[in-house]
Amino acid sequence: MDNLDKKILNILQDNGRTKRSVLAEAVGLSLPSLSDRLNKLEEKGIIEGYYTKLNRKAFGYDLMAFITVVMESSKFYKKFADKVEDTPEILECYSVLGEGSHILKVVVKDTGALEKLLSKIQSWPGVIRTISSFVLSTKKETTKIKI
Repeated sequence: MDNLDKKILNILQDNGRTKRSVLAEAVGLSLPSLSDRLNKLEEKGIIEGYYTKLNRKAFGYDLMAFITVVMESSKFYKKFADKVEDTPEILECYSVLGEGSHILKVVVKDTGALEKLLSKIQSWPGVIRTISSFVLSTKKETTKIKI
């Protein structure tokens, strides 16, 4: 990856919808050359995808929480991961060291929905307990990294 690739990636991090023609002009490449570079960055897994971020509250998801999950044993990892994948309220799942084994970022419509989700998670094989933290407000939320 060279400086030109880094410039392309920084532009895309600011606006993933930047048209290829605009992007090519911004970095001084022809459209075919830019497309070739983007394809290579995707093939190498450097660009993992292009996303649209929605305002969750516009869809009634007023409550965001982080749930720390304490597991009995790592032998339940595969079943746990499968359950996470099948649960649309879970936006992100991280395996962690420290307190608990996983941290889940979840969004739900209200406290009743959170109660149901917690009950569901607590019934999964190997889950001993959960610890919840409610998000009151968000000061920074980004996927942009320094390149």
